[in-house]
Amino acid sequence: MTEEHPTRRELMRPVQLLGLSALAALFAGVVTLVSMGFFQQRFRTQAAHALDTALIVAGITFIATIVIISLLLLAVKPAEFTTVIDKPVLIAEDERAAARAARDAAGPAEPAADAPASDAPEAERGESAEDGPAAAS
Repeated sequence: MTEEHPTRRELMRPVQLLGLSALAALFAGVVTLVSMGFFQQRFRTQAAHALDTALIVAGITFIATIVIISLLLLAVKPAEFTTVIDKPVLIAEDERAAARAARDAAGPAEPAADAPASDAPEAERGESAEDGPAAAS
């Protein structure tokens, strides 16, 4: 990588992609063999069944890992690979500008909701019947 920014080709090296997928498949196959009791004394048919299942699980894991990593690498912009992003990623610039404009157009903040209105009944203002008008003054 002699360039400052890696290219998409450098990010998706086939040897690394296949190697990681092979390691994930090997791990899944070994876990399947151990969990199905392949290394214990069993009947021959049980060992063959465990081996078949482990090979199927390893193949599925290999293919799924290749597809998932490839799709994740397609989401990366190679030119922006090393830049630091210091803003929300999922909010577009125009949405932020629209939200800022709506906030400015709303004007000053409204009075607090917990401040009682003078024409509201006593129950809505938070005064209880036990306190009565004498407690309010």
